[in-house]
Amino acid sequence: MLFNDVIGLPHIKNHLTTTADRKRIPHAQLFTGSPGSGALPMAIAYAQYIICSNAGGENDQQNNPACNRKFNSLGHPDLHFAFPVATTDKIKKNPVSSHFLEEWRAFLKENPYGSLYDWYQFLGIEKKQGNISVHEAHDIVKSLSLKSYEGGFKVMIIWMAEKMNTSAANKLLKLIEEPPNKTVFLLIAEDEEQIIQTIRSRCQRLHFPPLGEADISQALIQRENCDENTAKTIAHRSNGDYTKALHLLQKNSGDEQFEAWFISWVRSAFKAKKNKSTVLELVAWSEEIATLNRETQKSFLLYCLDFFRQSLMMNYKAKDLVYLEPRTEKFKMENFAPFVHGNNIMEITKAIETAIYHIERNGNAKIILTDLSIKLTRFLHKKAA
Repeated sequence: MLFNDVIGLPHIKNHLTTTADRKRIPHAQLFTGSPGSGALPMAIAYAQYIICSNAGGENDQQNNPACNRKFNSLGHPDLHFAFPVATTDKIKKNPVSSHFLEEWRAFLKENPYGSLYDWYQFLGIEKKQGNISVHEAHDIVKSLSLKSYEGGFKVMIIWMAEKMNTSAANKLLKLIEEPPNKTVFLLIAEDEEQIIQTIRSRCQRLHFPPLGEADISQALIQRENCDENTAKTIAHRSNGDYTKALHLLQKNSGDEQFEAWFISWVRSAFKAKKNKSTVLELVAWSEEIATLNRETQKSFLLYCLDFFRQSLMMNYKAKDLVYLEPRTEKFKMENFAPFVHGNNIMEITKAIETAIYHIERNGNAKIILTDLSIKLTRFLHKKAA
């Protein structure tokens, strides 16, 4: 994958190629951003640039054609990957990334901007929570002890590094601090706060911002043969996330179902103040959402968080920043927006983020969601300051 294949972000491409050209490559780097911002494809392009000794900045002058050809299949011997996995029908014990390299390469070929949930769906493990285990750490140590095939750099890309458990992180700590000569670690994370501080402190950090609407629109037109008007609409609704843009284009984002759940939820929460029996509706709603797998629960709660924030912007007349367009009949965002304001948005945000935190840690989803629902009945009836 070349830098030309990565959407937008010219300032990050320039930074990475400049440090490589000047031979000032940090041995451990942490790329932070959503999958839709392009951190993973950027890491692969960067790895190809330094392993194959390419030049020319983001224009990618390929000085070593044989080396670059090996990257076409993501099978270069000096490029290593680690990513979250879980047991499957095929791998029933101690799963590690090397067991799934064929699937991983197929996944990246299909959509290098795919999310963690997309990856779980691709593997058929969406009802499980994958991780990067100590067995994976042993494999990383072993693979990086081998000599470089090209005689130059070796690159280890650890995708979703926040999924490293404590044992794996401690096992890799010394290696990340003092790697073998010409070995580069590229850690990719959505939430760097979930990575232990001792590893974060040893990495040079690079934040990936959301992509610009023009970049997403252009990519949809060129890569997906999308017409210009549709591309502009989707780019606006995707909020800088190319992964979401692709889901919207393919009409499988799940937003329709999420919208239905959200509207049912807030309507019941509104009624619960005057009609106590409605609490039973909230309990039933919590039971329904609790039957979903945890990744879907988290995705839905993030959608709710986004909906509340969009409503806040609508309430404060920042309509140019509002990209959500509810399609449910008899639900108007402009009518709902006044109930989300400066006097309750922080409480709503904190409650949802706390629920996500506990769901990630295998808490009882029914109890977590019921507690969140009862809190919401109080927050929504707060008066604006």
